[in-house]
Amino acid sequence: MIPRYSRKELTKIWSDENKFKIWLDIEILACEAQCKLGNIPEKSLKTIQKKAKFNVKQILNIEETVKHDVIAFLTNVGSYVGLDSRFIHMGMTSSDVLDTALSVQMKQAGEIILKDLIELKKILFRKAVKYKYLTAIGRTHGIHAEPITFGLKFALWYDETQRNIERLILAINNISVGQISGAVGTYEHLSPFIEKHVCDKLGLKTTKISTQILQRDRHSEYMTTLAIIASCIEKYATEIRHLQRTEVLEVEESFSKGQKGSSAMPHKKNPITSEQVSGLARVLRGNALASMENIALWHERDISHSSVERIIVPDSTILMDYILNKFTSLVDNLVVYEDNIKRNLNLTNGLIFSQKVLLKLIEKKMRREDAYRIVQNIAMKCWKEKVSFYNLIKKDKDAMKYLSIKELNHIFGSDVLKKKVDFIYNRVGIK
Repeated sequence: MIPRYSRKELTKIWSDENKFKIWLDIEILACEAQCKLGNIPEKSLKTIQKKAKFNVKQILNIEETVKHDVIAFLTNVGSYVGLDSRFIHMGMTSSDVLDTALSVQMKQAGEIILKDLIELKKILFRKAVKYKYLTAIGRTHGIHAEPITFGLKFALWYDETQRNIERLILAINNISVGQISGAVGTYEHLSPFIEKHVCDKLGLKTTKISTQILQRDRHSEYMTTLAIIASCIEKYATEIRHLQRTEVLEVEESFSKGQKGSSAMPHKKNPITSEQVSGLARVLRGNALASMENIALWHERDISHSSVERIIVPDSTILMDYILNKFTSLVDNLVVYEDNIKRNLNLTNGLIFSQKVLLKLIEKKMRREDAYRIVQNIAMKCWKEKVSFYNLIKKDKDAMKYLSIKELNHIFGSDVLKKKVDFIYNRVGIK
């Protein structure tokens, strides 16, 4: 079953409500650790745990005056806690909260996208199995080359999607780190125990070293991973767009009842989803580039990365989820025209077997240059006169000195191709 588009879930992850909730969790967990170290009275900790809360609207109003989001947050929380709020954020800097919370949000979003990829992989597996032995024409440079099977297209995408799953798992793992290390990352006013306690409770690892911030190579790896995934989807969509062209028409995007393809031409059925995801992939690549620009910061930190991330990280995760859900549905409902695939396979009157003829002649001890010349001459006649390549070979005395009718029939068969397909499928892991 195709998952429903998860925009609401992802939007919730990037909402102010969720962000401030994570901030509050971090602050309370830090207080717990401080209490265990004897730096906060247990009574004060209980007061903080009981009373600490926030109001999004009030925080945003305070920020209008103080021009600092974390100070506005702490001011609002303090208004609920009272005097014991003096222990909140003790020894910490804003980035301890901001970066650790961002890691939590990116982890949450990444896990949704990972589920999307796994669902796409399942659909591609089913399509690869269904069309495993459906012989089709393979194309290089857009020109007919040699036969493949239609299932190999899906098997290739399946294998690539598995690599994207592995990439994303690694990217999620590398962003799932937090820091509570103070103003320049030296733990001058904090014990590393606080950092470990907070990160353990949040399901994060502690970074080995930080400045005032987590280093942005982690965020860039995550963002470039999304861009790679989107680029792969664009590749698949581009293939579908080509195969849906009127002259080819081997596949077609599902066209729902009541759908209209053109405001001017009632006959049009366009590959609009494929074109849409192709375009949106460009946005994700652009955002990935911005994330790489964020790696180079001044000294122990500046905030040139912050404004960029507030746009590109939420937008990219939501967009990635959208692309994956749209494309997975497209593939699941893809219309495949098997008759047209067969028609296109035979479009060149058998020319696609030219290499098999060439190799057989070489195998029968004809010089390669002679074999190539003979086969090419026959091929050009086939192309020009639109006649059967098989019949031209059969009538050619030079070629038939080396070939029997049985061998010629075997050359133009597909049994060998199917055996090779079995080998490829086994190696990819589709059985």
